[in-house]
Amino acid sequence: MTRLAIAVCCYAAIFAVSFCCALALRFDIDPLQFLYFAAGNPVPIPAGAAGRSLFELEQQQFAVDTFRGGLGALVLLKVAVVLFSRDWRRHLRYSTMRDLAWSGGVCLICGVLLAASQLAHETMPQVPRGVIVLDTILSAALLSATRILAQMLRTLKNMRRNPHSRRALIYARGSDAAGLLSSIQSGASALRVVGIVVPSKHMPLGLLGGVETFDGSGDLRAIIAQTRAEMVLLGSRLSGRTIREVSEVCRQAGVEAHVVPSVEEIPAGRFQLRLREITIDDLLRREPNQLDLQGIRESLAGRVVLVTGAAGSIGSEVCRQLLNFAPSKIIMLDQSEFGIFQLEQEFQELRRSVSTALPPMEFLIEDITDEAALQRVFMVNRPAVVFHAAAYKHVPLMESNPQAAVRNNILGTKVLVDLADRFQVQRFVMISTDKAVRPTNVMGATKLIAEEYLFAVASRSRTRFITVRFGNVLNSAGSVVPTFRRQIELGGPVTVTDPEMQRYFMTIPEAVQLVLQSGAIGNGGDVLILDMGEPVRIVDLAKDMIRLSGQRYPEDIDIVFTGLRPGEKLYEELFYETEQNAVRVHEKIFRAPRERRNSEDVVQRELLLLERHLGSSREELREVLWQVAGRVVQHSSGLPGDESGRTAA
Repeated sequence: MTRLAIAVCCYAAIFAVSFCCALALRFDIDPLQFLYFAAGNPVPIPAGAAGRSLFELEQQQFAVDTFRGGLGALVLLKVAVVLFSRDWRRHLRYSTMRDLAWSGGVCLICGVLLAASQLAHETMPQVPRGVIVLDTILSAALLSATRILAQMLRTLKNMRRNPHSRRALIYARGSDAAGLLSSIQSGASALRVVGIVVPSKHMPLGLLGGVETFDGSGDLRAIIAQTRAEMVLLGSRLSGRTIREVSEVCRQAGVEAHVVPSVEEIPAGRFQLRLREITIDDLLRREPNQLDLQGIRESLAGRVVLVTGAAGSIGSEVCRQLLNFAPSKIIMLDQSEFGIFQLEQEFQELRRSVSTALPPMEFLIEDITDEAALQRVFMVNRPAVVFHAAAYKHVPLMESNPQAAVRNNILGTKVLVDLADRFQVQRFVMISTDKAVRPTNVMGATKLIAEEYLFAVASRSRTRFITVRFGNVLNSAGSVVPTFRRQIELGGPVTVTDPEMQRYFMTIPEAVQLVLQSGAIGNGGDVLILDMGEPVRIVDLAKDMIRLSGQRYPEDIDIVFTGLRPGEKLYEELFYETEQNAVRVHEKIFRAPRERRNSEDVVQRELLLLERHLGSSREELREVLWQVAGRVVQHSSGLPGDESGRTAA
């Protein structure tokens, strides 16, 4: 209440001053003399005044009478508009251009209302229109000047040299650098920015906020030496290659390198500068995806969306990103009780922390092989879109558990596909893997057969069945990055199967963005393959993680090569030979050509064969699986199978 009273008094004073100045300017009166007259002192009429001088005196008297008669009504009207518009709640010290524009708009509305009220009610004090225009301009200028002055005082206070402040060099794109510099200069930061390095063509060189800018194509070590920087702050939108190169220069120069989190990494609330160490995700980061956000929204907004495998790395990120596209309901389904519990807790906390309304959510613990349970889910909720991310994915584990792999990855997918077809789901997007291309392991073979069943049903269904195939994602549960991190924390050694092993990698958020984009642009029967960039040698990944942890290879932590495990390949592939002419339908998405197709009856017979052998021994089921995979690929692509049923390389 105290703040409101102070604000009302300040606004009233500003509006009184602007009205006074507007009248003084309009009638060419000295402002101090005008205030003297307005305070109650008479306007002196000198002896012998005549002609133009007498007219001027009459104008001065009119201005004084107008001020005395109209001041109260004008100030009351303006203060009422300010209170209604809640302009007084906008912080002075943290004003932005939007705040200045809002205050200007409030003053404009006041001027329009004053002019309209004079026309509507003759009893209102009549103020000349020219005075109203001048008063509107001066009110906006005084309010803006007040906000700017408060901002300047805060900045000057924070710019006082802290004897313990550290000299920091910003390395970021133009807009990111400007935002980061503003945050440091306007906040109580223990950093002092001594230079800004901008990647080429992202910003003209010169002074930014009083700080010298440098061309990123120059010698970074020389710039660090010239500015005597103690640390380098890296922008959140730099590519992984740039972060790798800059961090290596910083290491050689003996200065720290930190990443400034992106907006997505900062919790809800006012921005605070929070630096973090460089992670492996930063080194492998690529240019941001250019998404058709409107197209994705049109495919999801107002629709019920079902996500299977919702507690997994990909499934949970799909659920998070769906919130950006206004579905009418999200159904999150997984067989892991603990996983669903964690997901429910995360979204409950999110619902409490954000001001915007989130769509209804349902958290279901179900097995995708339980047809009766899933039929109830489809019947009750009638999902329009399904993202199928439920799958067993660990290669060595599935080699020793082929029954589980066949039951979940193939037969569970069949249950979902059949229900989606029966209940006329609009879009069905299945997450597949590069291991489905010329598979050499059980997991890859099961995903290949699941792809073929989806493709076969798509030929006659009204549902758009879309397969999205891509390689490894960073930091997924049980993958190589968490394994390496745990081994490094234990002091090593880090185990790598083979020095030549390579894998494709993509961050989880980037992969899910492209999955949503694929769901929006895909047609029925499409196999969409994500552009994974260049493959990464696993041994290089291990060395990077050792270095990022502050250790040295091989002095502190060594790398041990253990040999390939059952079912593993040195190199992964994303395309079959018949898919090499894939069409790029998005800058990071290919559509694979499919010239031949297995009939649904053929694939159904193969699936029944696998189902009948679920009770067989592991060895026998694996042999049947390879035979089925070989026949399926031979029919669909024309590729021959070898004597064990594996597809020829």
